[in-house]
Amino acid sequence: MPFNVNQFRSELVGDGARSNLFQVEMTIPSFTNVAADSSRKLTFMCKGAQLPGTTIGTVQVPYFGREVKVAGNRTYPDWAVTIINDEDFTVRNSMEAWVDALNNPVLNIRDTAAKSSLNYTVNAVVKQFGKIGGGPGAVLGNNATPIKQYTFVGLFPVDISAIELDWGNNDQIEEFQVSFAYQYWTTTYPTGTDSITPISAIPSNFA
Repeated sequence: MPFNVNQFRSELVGDGARSNLFQVEMTIPSFTNVAADSSRKLTFMCKGAQLPGTTIGTVQVPYFGREVKVAGNRTYPDWAVTIINDEDFTVRNSMEAWVDALNNPVLNIRDTAAKSSLNYTVNAVVKQFGKIGGGPGAVLGNNATPIKQYTFVGLFPVDISAIELDWGNNDQIEEFQVSFAYQYWTTTYPTGTDSITPISAIPSNFA
């Protein structure tokens, strides 16, 4: 029934999911030479991300002057994150080193450490938390249980944005964006099951 605010409140049982309660985790390839520090720091410096979208294509089959639509292939748009740039440039340096390994800017060749997708791709996780740190029965603090989680499989950077410099930008911290291509994502559902593959069964590197 419309206009009944109490019925609306009864459906909004968690007061709505909040877009600022999230965390990104990613193990950056070791050949970047700053991977250990950058992987840890990325979790804290990543201030923006997305819970991913996806698209199912359609195949149109003509029949007696009409077009019957059937499900086609699934596609995954690039995933982007926004990162705070600290003065040590740790995360940005690792991203640039990652891209350099894929295509050397001088020699125009790929580094031997990144010779195949088994070497240069990783998995990444974005976790959505509830306002009490997790879902029903969640433990507060560092062991909080996400209410939703997405794992990106076979991920690698395809675009690192510029950082604009300006003498007039007082009291502002630098930020930059990184866009990643990936093979597919999986997600958790309230029943505890996963789409396609359980997250725990996915290796650290896409294979």
